[in-house]
Amino acid sequence: MSKTTADPRLFQPIDLRGLRVPHRLWVAAMCQYSASEGVPAPWHHVHLGSFAIGRAGLVITEATAVSPVGRISSGDTGIWTDQQADEWASIVDFSHGQGVPMAVQLAHAGRKASTRTPSEGRGALPFEEGGWPTVGPSPIPYGRLPAPRELTTAEIGIVVADFAAAAARATAAGFDAVEIHAAHGYLQHQFMSPLSNERTDHYGGSFENRIRLTCEIVDAVRAVIPAAMPLLIRVSATDWVEGGWSLADTVRLAGELEQRGIDFISVSSAGNDHRQEIAVGPGYQLPLAREIRRATSLPVGAAGLITSPQQAETALVDEAADVIFAARQFLREPSFALRAAAELGGFLEWPVQYRMARFQGSIP
Repeated sequence: MSKTTADPRLFQPIDLRGLRVPHRLWVAAMCQYSASEGVPAPWHHVHLGSFAIGRAGLVITEATAVSPVGRISSGDTGIWTDQQADEWASIVDFSHGQGVPMAVQLAHAGRKASTRTPSEGRGALPFEEGGWPTVGPSPIPYGRLPAPRELTTAEIGIVVADFAAAAARATAAGFDAVEIHAAHGYLQHQFMSPLSNERTDHYGGSFENRIRLTCEIVDAVRAVIPAAMPLLIRVSATDWVEGGWSLADTVRLAGELEQRGIDFISVSSAGNDHRQEIAVGPGYQLPLAREIRRATSLPVGAAGLITSPQQAETALVDEAADVIFAARQFLREPSFALRAAAELGGFLEWPVQYRMARFQGSIP
């Protein structure tokens, strides 16, 4: 592939509060289902470290639970204990040694918690095998999963506090940014969508009530992290189901989040209703990101089957997004960013160990 003009958009830095991210090709959060009691395993060190070696612009951890009941599965990572935070710190230190910043994605799965890991099959994890009761805004199940117990207002307050405590631990562990996971049908998305929230108190009904939990979490996290630390949020722009959370709702939410100290919006979609109908294809979520970007002054990231350097560059040049997230492509090719720089005419510094082999032709 021929190179584009010098200084491609993809390899220009982006500033988020006090953090300068060296370029705009980032690793999206990807669950690995390999932790024990929420503690990252050696797998996470190598998995995430490979992206740092490959010079991704920013590496975001998998969905990291703020409490034991907030895990998607028993193999999820967490950051509700100091032991977990200490293990994360060593992973962050390695990434920093490669010049690559890291963000933690804080999550609570709500009614989609307590499921089997993919290697064990599908469906709920039975109590006798270590499963736990799930919670949600209303006792409405997701697909064939068990119906959750409706959270009380006091318990909602505990969830907010859990996010704040996790963010404080993340700061102590050295993370450069925090991303709040409000997408993919997990707890915050469940509260936002009328398909999963039938509450009649001040956390249900109107748009303002349904976004209240997310707003409270944003406020609580912003209050405990440093003023210079960026606060990101991942949202599902639409449920892809009639009568559900919509793109118009997300545009409206973006304005509220901007006022509350969010610095960046990561745009995804779906995950909250098994009836969703999605026209999946290369870059299929770029139109959603473009509309949100037009409606806010916040930078916006886009994901969704973006697999080539030119495709990523074109999305930025066409102003569909400010940042490109890749997941599957980084799994296939941890050095995806290095290849993209070579093909587009950008510049990334290879690890010194690899430079020696590259120029000498062999490792002595």
